[in-house]
Amino acid sequence: MSSSIHPVDERLPTGKLAALGLQHVLVMYAGAIAVPLIVGRALKLSPQEVAYLISADLFCCGLVTLIQSLGATQWFGIRLPVMMGVTFASVAPMVAMANNNPGAAGAQLIFGAIIGAGVISILIAPLVSRMLRFFPPVVTGTIIAVIGISLMRIGINWIFGNPVGPTAPSIVAPEHKQWLDAATAAAGAPGSILPLPPKDLALMAKMPNPKYADLTGVGIAALVLVSILLIARYAKGFVANISVLLGIVIGGVVASAMGLMTFGKVGKADWFGLIMPFNFGAPIFDPVLIITMTLVMIVVMIESTGMFLALGEMTDRQVDQAALTRGLRTDGLGTLIGGIFNTFPYTSFSQNVGLVAVTGVKSRFVCVAGGVILIALGLLPKMAALVESLPTVVLGGAGLVMFGMVAATGIRILGGVDFKNNRFNGIVVAISIGIGMIPLIAPNFKQWMPHNLHPLIESGILLSSISAVILNLFFNGPSGDDSAAIEAAKQTEAH
Repeated sequence: MSSSIHPVDERLPTGKLAALGLQHVLVMYAGAIAVPLIVGRALKLSPQEVAYLISADLFCCGLVTLIQSLGATQWFGIRLPVMMGVTFASVAPMVAMANNNPGAAGAQLIFGAIIGAGVISILIAPLVSRMLRFFPPVVTGTIIAVIGISLMRIGINWIFGNPVGPTAPSIVAPEHKQWLDAATAAAGAPGSILPLPPKDLALMAKMPNPKYADLTGVGIAALVLVSILLIARYAKGFVANISVLLGIVIGGVVASAMGLMTFGKVGKADWFGLIMPFNFGAPIFDPVLIITMTLVMIVVMIESTGMFLALGEMTDRQVDQAALTRGLRTDGLGTLIGGIFNTFPYTSFSQNVGLVAVTGVKSRFVCVAGGVILIALGLLPKMAALVESLPTVVLGGAGLVMFGMVAATGIRILGGVDFKNNRFNGIVVAISIGIGMIPLIAPNFKQWMPHNLHPLIESGILLSSISAVILNLFFNGPSGDDSAAIEAAKQTEAH
């Protein structure tokens, strides 16, 4: 091999390339499948439709990874060892959209917003690449911490049950419902002098629901969590890096042995299936929802900027303004592709950046191999059906770790912020986290505000992002030094 070949451009032997590519896939797999499961179930889609979302997500993860690491024309691809996956930052706004508009109609609104945000992100990529100075560690650390805290609610609900619906903590007592039905029928009978019940009269749910916090499910979630902790503590190297995935596998095996997980849907699924665009119908373009998703993408692209600069230092390859723009433009292109192929916004997966540092393998063709593997997995509906069949309690045990690590990453970044000599930093963090908690603690705070504003303000992540940027500018002004942001990006091991 010629010594003039840079390590990033080194082409490894096929066998080694495949093994290292599979390692990257396994490290990101648990995080990659989490978002379609969350959004698909929030949309109340059928199991087959949720499985399709998982396949589409894996397919697009692979496709966008190829574009980012291999490069496509002079406009797209940073040509570094980058694995692309769905960003958790987009989950809260998409879940809010799904809750307001369940079913295929909600999917069309979400995908329309994603496509619109993807187009805008492609156009503004050169501008965003110059905005890193507005996102020092005090801002990015706060935003990432709020992302993790917001997502923890989803993981906890996976374990115990959702606050509404069949798994709500309390249900209406059957005898109370029976009495009200009889009284309504009697009042509506011909010649009855009884008044009809008031419109929208509903009984209060007061009876404890046996399906909520079922001890068997809680036990399985605890088993998954303990398995992850033991593997992370005692395993070494690659096995430790995939502790979350192994914990999910252990939970799935136990749930299957207990009869809580069946494989009927897996048996019915095809061995091979193409991912088709607009599978849920033509996208619906709502301007407010597009703005909401664009704000998410700006935050994601800022994080990607720090990630790319950090990766450049790890691989000894200079990342100039043109390369940054190509990488960020690919974030936008990946998001556009995601919306077209029924999936979600994409960004570089930080745990894979950490894997580059751990293994010391700098070749971008390892990630190209990983992208090919992801595309192949996306074309296997049986694999997606298997993932969809996992009980939510299994995912809940892993969710505590995945989402908690996101929050911990934000806290770790904030650990490098100067709070001792700059008291303003404490104010920025305190107020921004408090504002980010409003939709979690008081979800009905917006009920008297104009309805068109609801999509913009029902995401704590967006509120926290806007607050942190504005307060930091007010107190500290824009930073002229990117080194702190790059160092913060190096610490980001969970997305």
